[in-house]
Amino acid sequence: MLPQPGQPAPDFTAQDQDGNTVSLHDFRGQKVALYFYPKDDTPGCTAQACNLRDHQEELKAGNIQVIGVSIDNEAVHQKFALKYDLPFPLLVDTEKKIVEAYGVWQEKKNYGKTYMGTVRTTFLIDENGVIEKVIKKVDTKEHAAQLLK
Repeated sequence: MLPQPGQPAPDFTAQDQDGNTVSLHDFRGQKVALYFYPKDDTPGCTAQACNLRDHQEELKAGNIQVIGVSIDNEAVHQKFALKYDLPFPLLVDTEKKIVEAYGVWQEKKNYGKTYMGTVRTTFLIDENGVIEKVIKKVDTKEHAAQLLK
């Protein structure tokens, strides 16, 4: 089940694409756009990451730190971040602890097949670690605008 606005955001600690340890509680005092996406270097995920990259200044002006999460490994994340010059952490969640804590690891259907996967969802978390907004209908090409509304 997805955490809802007004609820505390589940804390986590994970490695990013460069092997750095990142914890949600380290970002208290600023907002966090925690975005979950299915797979590195695929069309929708690339459009979303590049949109967030291209609007970093506006997001920073809004005191928003972007953090991406997928079940890809560190090497795949690093390649993706370098290829598109992504200026924010991409967290490794190969054990699916974060996607499960946020309720975004769900049954999906594609071409008649049913499988488990990450549902593209973004949580805007306030300065105190409380969920402010949940974006389920992500516009990958205009995602920064959705966060700044």
